[in-house]
Amino acid sequence: MGLMNYNIAIIYTSVTGNTKDLAEHLCSCFEENGQFPILYDISKFPFSEIERFHVVIIATYTWGNGDIPASMQPLYDAFEQQNTKSIITGVAGTGDSFYPSFCGAVDAFRDMLYVKSTLAATLKIELAPQESDIPRCRLFAKSILKRLEKELFQKQLES
Repeated sequence: MGLMNYNIAIIYTSVTGNTKDLAEHLCSCFEENGQFPILYDISKFPFSEIERFHVVIIATYTWGNGDIPASMQPLYDAFEQQNTKSIITGVAGTGDSFYPSFCGAVDAFRDMLYVKSTLAATLKIELAPQESDIPRCRLFAKSILKRLEKELFQKQLES
């Protein structure tokens, strides 16, 4: 891919370490494609600068009955309140399929991002990333980069 280096943020929250592992796997998948995302723990993400990113990947676990963790609510709100329509987004999460709303936080982010950004991909991982999940992580990263290329090509045609 003849991509320049884009501003890509991977923002995660993690309690047990599973979602952090997922965020790190996704980071590696982007690196395999010549992109070098900035990995942010949610507590360190500069919300006021969200619009400077070409791509924002959200990695979250699900809390309670399919809820977004409280630590991720400010990120959800930032997308709702700022002009983020041109940002390519993806949301990935870890969860336990024992619960009725498996990875419910992924679904909640997906539904909002579909309206407030250019949503390119979602990914749900059972508990923690396994070797068998790596191809899915690679596909997730490739889908996002493909969407980014498509959007940039559209912008070139329009200018």
